[in-house]
Amino acid sequence: STRSPRAATASSASFHSRAIVAGRMKKGEAFFIAIALGVIGGVWLWFAVNAISALLAASTIVIYVVIYTPLKRRTAWCTLVGAVSGAIPPVVGWAAANPRLTLGAWVLFAILFTWQMPHFLAIAWMYRDDYAAAGMPMLPVIEPDGRRTAQQALVYAAALWPVSVMPAFVGLASAPYTVVATVLGFVLIALAVCNGPLLYDYTLIYKGSLNGTVLVNEIF
Repeated sequence: STRSPRAATASSASFHSRAIVAGRMKKGEAFFIAIALGVIGGVWLWFAVNAISALLAASTIVIYVVIYTPLKRRTAWCTLVGAVSGAIPPVVGWAAANPRLTLGAWVLFAILFTWQMPHFLAIAWMYRDDYAAAGMPMLPVIEPDGRRTAQQALVYAAALWPVSVMPAFVGLASAPYTVVATVLGFVLIALAVCNGPLLYDYTLIYKGSLNGTVLVNEIF
């Protein structure tokens, strides 16, 4: 396709309310705001927190904008790259409190990275027609029967369970957290073959519940 990224995005009904697509903001304005916020945020982290948190935050922007975004028009593997960018923010938070990136930081990264896969596979299945119209070769677009999408969602959901209980083995959580994570994980595995809204909705419930359990575990 020779369409511009904006034209491709505009062809997708799920993006119609976005500011640039709807014409409420010019591309130049959005570019300026994005650059300004990225620079201000990075500088603030560098001087007010520490260098490692600033560099990690900058890496999320670089991976998302420079690598992930162009790949969305080229390959279904873009989701893995996007998941790397999306899993770095907890590591930024860890680095802000402790610039030594010990095993616990990478456990948090692994949980969020793995969770994103069934989550975004569900989104891709729900909006497969929109992605196809936008010229984005997501897995449900290139494999429209949904078999490989369901298989991959199941694989990542199954992988998420052992990853999700790792906090208990690195001193970040206790036994009750492990029980909750296991129950949440098994339900996710059971739903992984159900592409679409059911899986998507549960991934949100899963993430909120898991985060809430970590918080309660930390408080009590």
